[in-house]
Amino acid sequence: MELIMQTLILLSLLLALLHIWLLPMILNAKNMEYLLSNRDGAVEESAMSGRVRRASTNFKESFPVFLALCLLSIIVEVDNTSLAMYWLIFRALYLIAYAAGIIYLRTLLWFGSLVCLIMMAVSFV
Repeated sequence: MELIMQTLILLSLLLALLHIWLLPMILNAKNMEYLLSNRDGAVEESAMSGRVRRASTNFKESFPVFLALCLLSIIVEVDNTSLAMYWLIFRALYLIAYAAGIIYLRTLLWFGSLVCLIMMAVSFV
């Protein structure tokens, strides 16, 4: 269980890298001059770039909770590996759905990831 949870934590960190750095950089490649500047002004972003940025903001809100619950699961030896795996899948699919602009599916995926976090927390009670 511990090794699987550690692997899920590492995969979630990879997803964080994708959310926070890789996708925004790739989608803003046309604005490379802006990215290398002091960023004093505003940058023009595409609709997809804006959606990815908003998905990243949402990810940053739930990711610390996920990490805390995973680490706590390892420390107190509570098996939350399935829920952590489902959370990771929901969040990866959420990013894809948000970037593609699929609104209802995106909401269901977000809700699924929230339920996973709640169930992980309840498992400690």
